[in-house]
Amino acid sequence: MPKLKRSDSHERSTDFVESLDRGLRLLQCFGAAAGPMTLSDLARAAELPRATARRILFTLQRGGFVAGDGKLFSLTPHVLTLAASYLRSNQLVTVLQPVLDRVAIAAQEISSLAVLDGDDVVFIARGGPARVFSGGLDIGYRLPAFCTSVGRTMLGRLTDTELAVRLRAMKRERLTPQTVTDPKTLLTRIIADRAQGYSLVDREAEPHFRSISVPVRRYDDVIVAAINMGAHVDRVPAQELIGRFLPLLREAAESVRSQLL
Repeated sequence: MPKLKRSDSHERSTDFVESLDRGLRLLQCFGAAAGPMTLSDLARAAELPRATARRILFTLQRGGFVAGDGKLFSLTPHVLTLAASYLRSNQLVTVLQPVLDRVAIAAQEISSLAVLDGDDVVFIARGGPARVFSGGLDIGYRLPAFCTSVGRTMLGRLTDTELAVRLRAMKRERLTPQTVTDPKTLLTRIIADRAQGYSLVDREAEPHFRSISVPVRRYDDVIVAAINMGAHVDRVPAQELIGRFLPLLREAAESVRSQLL
């Protein structure tokens, strides 16, 4: 009798390394506090037994990712090698970084590149003239997709039906008095943004900030990221985002399309 082939579900369960998953979950928990954390705090945040968390912490400590005295633990700069590996190997960053720099200098404003990660957007590159300071859009910064211009731009790659389901399922917290949380209203706005080729979000993610974004498409027209520019509401009116920033962003996105695989 021929040997039966294992099902895909069985292959997935046997290929899954639970200890690695737990270690990565625990690493992410350090972001919940501004300083060192206790073993108990980390175990609770990662939803792990205290003994399991202790073994993982000492393994990470031996690898140089965590420092601790047995009571308090903190991340070391060695953790940044993980992020650096992502940035160095990411084609989007390599191709778009010089473009972001060029746009930022032309507009004298911060320009950013973001990708979709679950229901969030993550900023993975930025360009900015030296005179501009921003404390909110550092590389690695995350925001909900539904209330950001980059997020709505990338959600526009879904079909109307897929988008409606996605919006209903995702968490939609009101971040400012202007944040739109109704899924039907969001659906209408994202469809309209898709049709016009850009998204402008005014004070929905941050109370005094508005931004405009355009999709970044690869060679086959699939949206893989979004680039944006924004400014404080007291300094740059919404119409200026459309009149001055939008043409720069559109030209930048179009210039890299053939380079993205």
